[in-house]
Amino acid sequence: MPGPRKPRSPRVDHPPIGQRLRDERQAHGMSLRHLAQRLGVSPSLISQIETGRARPSVSTLYAIAAELGVSLDELLFLDPDRSAPPADPRLAERGMNLVGATERPGPVQRADSRKRIRLASGVTWERLTAESDPEAEFLYVTYEVGGASSPEHEYQRHGGREWGFVVSGHLRVTIGFDDYHLGPGDAISIQSTVPHRLVNEGSEPVHAIWFVVGRQSAVGRPEAAPSDPSGRVARAAAE
Repeated sequence: MPGPRKPRSPRVDHPPIGQRLRDERQAHGMSLRHLAQRLGVSPSLISQIETGRARPSVSTLYAIAAELGVSLDELLFLDPDRSAPPADPRLAERGMNLVGATERPGPVQRADSRKRIRLASGVTWERLTAESDPEAEFLYVTYEVGGASSPEHEYQRHGGREWGFVVSGHLRVTIGFDDYHLGPGDAISIQSTVPHRLVNEGSEPVHAIWFVVGRQSAVGRPEAAPSDPSGRVARAAAE
């Protein structure tokens, strides 16, 4: 009879993204103040994110990536360079690349080795693919109690389309002027260019699977809730 299964080693957050944000900003010849102005945030917030003293919210992270013209995968989950061809066909057969002859990941992403990053507002992303895919983002997402994709009264929007499936917990999704409450087993499809906000208003963490395609097809940034003469959106955000 097999013995008890050994507990998995605790996973640590993926290395801070601040340095990569700074490198990309400087590569674009953009000052810290200019980027902050473009995003509508304070220069001190950008500085704190770049130095690792603050985590960006989901909406701020999307906005930064859009302004710099890079994918979230490039910023969050930096993989070794795989652009160069193998130097030896025998290496290609073994899945080795030229840079350092390091082994390329296979098709399986093991649960205990996922790359993860904890963002501001109580949101954690874990990549469900073994390597970066510039065309899509496949994520295991956790919203802590009170966790949200953007600050109250602030929506996010970006290019592409996204699909979400709630594994456990209860997630409130606001798309434009409409509210949807998702529970375990519920799924949702969002046209990402429409302002939207996700928040856990329940008493337990929300665990969900999220899939985004075409994020770079258009750019967006955090914005106030859409104008609503009836005041319905303002009231919904305040509930």
